[in-house]
Amino acid sequence: MDFRLFLMAFGMLFLAELGDKTQLTVFTLVTQYNKPLPIFLGASLALVLVTLIGALFGNVVTKYIPTHYLKLIAGILFVGIGIFVLIESAPEVLKQLGKQ
Repeated sequence: MDFRLFLMAFGMLFLAELGDKTQLTVFTLVTQYNKPLPIFLGASLALVLVTLIGALFGNVVTKYIPTHYLKLIAGILFVGIGIFVLIESAPEVLKQLGKQ
C-alpha cells in the first residue's frame, strides 16, 4: 500500500471537510436532536459510500473527460450549489433579522 498517497488523501480531505456543509449539517442535526452517535454513524456511512463512488468512477470518467474539464465542472457545480443555498436561506435569515 502507498502510505504517502494514503496520508495525502487523508490530509487533503480532512482539511477540505473542516467547516464544510457536511460538517455544518451534522452539527445542526446534533443540536436539533441531541443524539450524536446515530448521527455520527449515519453521516460516516454516507461519506464512506460517497467516497467509494468517487474512487470507483473517478478512474473511469478520467478516461473519457480530461481532468481540467472535470475541475472546471466541479467548480461551476460548487458555486452553483452555493448560490442555491444562499437563495434558499436568505428569506429565513431576513425574517429572523426583522424580528430583532
